[in-house]
Amino acid sequence: MAAAARPRYLDGRSGKTYDLTPSRWRGDDGTPLTVEPLPGITAAGVDTRTRSLWRYRAALPVDIPDPVTLGEGCTPLVAKRWGGAEGAADGEPLHFKLEWFSPTGSFKDRGTAVMMSYLAREGVRAVLEDSSGNGGASVSAYAAAAGIRATILVPEATSPAKVLQSRACGAEVELVPGAREATAEEALRRSARTTYASHNWHPFFLQGTKTLAYELWEDLGYVAPDNVVTVAGAGSLVLGCDLGFSELLAAGQIERRPRLLVAQPANCAPIHAAFQAGGDGGAPPSSVTYAPTIAEGTAIQEPVRLPEVLRAIRRSDGDTTAVPEAEIESAVRRLARMGLYAEPTSAMAAAAIDHFRARGAIRPGETTVVILTGSGMKAPTTMTRLFS
Repeated sequence: MAAAARPRYLDGRSGKTYDLTPSRWRGDDGTPLTVEPLPGITAAGVDTRTRSLWRYRAALPVDIPDPVTLGEGCTPLVAKRWGGAEGAADGEPLHFKLEWFSPTGSFKDRGTAVMMSYLAREGVRAVLEDSSGNGGASVSAYAAAAGIRATILVPEATSPAKVLQSRACGAEVELVPGAREATAEEALRRSARTTYASHNWHPFFLQGTKTLAYELWEDLGYVAPDNVVTVAGAGSLVLGCDLGFSELLAAGQIERRPRLLVAQPANCAPIHAAFQAGGDGGAPPSSVTYAPTIAEGTAIQEPVRLPEVLRAIRRSDGDTTAVPEAEIESAVRRLARMGLYAEPTSAMAAAAIDHFRARGAIRPGETTVVILTGSGMKAPTTMTRLFS
């Protein structure tokens, strides 16, 4: 029997495809790429002997027999009640997915582990990454584990704890003046000289984030939840969930995709504004205004995959919301009183629960998973202010 054709990179906007190569991270015309649709796996394809996301390696586009792993994946899923007022514990139980149990303290490790394993497999010895903090810390750790040299560009206002984490792993960290977009622009200028291991651009990063969908499916007894509440800056979690659940749907393992319910800070909400305006993602509406936000991990004004994120939310019959700063701060405190120490970016997903319940997007009796993306230990300065 002939071997199956190797998947290719796909530009979903033009339909053009490219060979899988480590140096390729975008299309010739500058558009973002994914991997061509994959068939997904069944429960029989889960390697239950492996306690990490590599239990789903059969769902990846290439074989990686010797992955760069720090034990990422298999994070806790805990049931908690989330009431409608400060300190309340009433309301239906929800499932909180504690992604801060990842090796570097954030969900980014899923995408980084697969991306860096692929790059190491292909012989890459040096990488460049730009980040608001968590992505850079993750790439730094996995580069160290792989013996790859890493240069990390971060906005100058990035949390010192995240900068320290990257430097501790041996990465060269450069602080870039200006907003998050200035850091991304500087990385693009340098990308011609070094392999660009960008968590916003590289297609294999999304192949790692899709393992969250497979893991939730397995966590819930090989059943999909009704709703997944998450946050978005560039939208990699949204796209990862869309990829994973779409593969499970194609494989006949679930009946429908979960609704993707997506939160952004009101001070920086281009995805929310475009979704609510019914736009196609060519650009955020011109009416969007921007201001500093404590949810620094989502402070991205121009998401490079905006059209794809919008399509993923709509394909799931999902919704978006914008969360004011005061509600984000309140959610940090409420989660902490439940024993869940989440950074503000992460806590925004919990704050959004009240919005989606009020709209009827989360309905009584449904199974809802709330993704808590990162630890409060990532933002000591902000957390100190909130709890002083």
